[in-house]
Amino acid sequence: MTALPPITVSTLDRERLYALLEKHPGDPEVVDRLYDELDRARFLEPDAMPDDVVRLNSRARFLHEDSGKTYELVLSTPADTGTGEDRLSILSPVGAALLGLSVGATIEWPSKGKTLHLTLIAVSAA
Repeated sequence: MTALPPITVSTLDRERLYALLEKHPGDPEVVDRLYDELDRARFLEPDAMPDDVVRLNSRARFLHEDSGKTYELVLSTPADTGTGEDRLSILSPVGAALLGLSVGATIEWPSKGKTLHLTLIAVSAA
């Protein structure tokens, strides 16, 4: 696995994610990896966040390099994923991998014995 790209997370998302992770009984692999990501993240106030960084409720267009497919989805909490087909849970392997990435970044994310290879193409407001 290559070195992880730098990530930036808003202080608002950090607080929301810690609250979510503390009470989430789901996939321990994803939960543990998200804690690791928060441990290595650079944190900024919401109004100081760059426009090209994936945060909760932003629309991310990314390439899933293993399949060659491009997706455009809104990164959401599990409670918000039911509000539309274009939603991606932060507690999914792909959602967790995208958090805090900036446009152009590529990440290798271990998931269930495989490695996902994702490249962020664009970010916009949802």
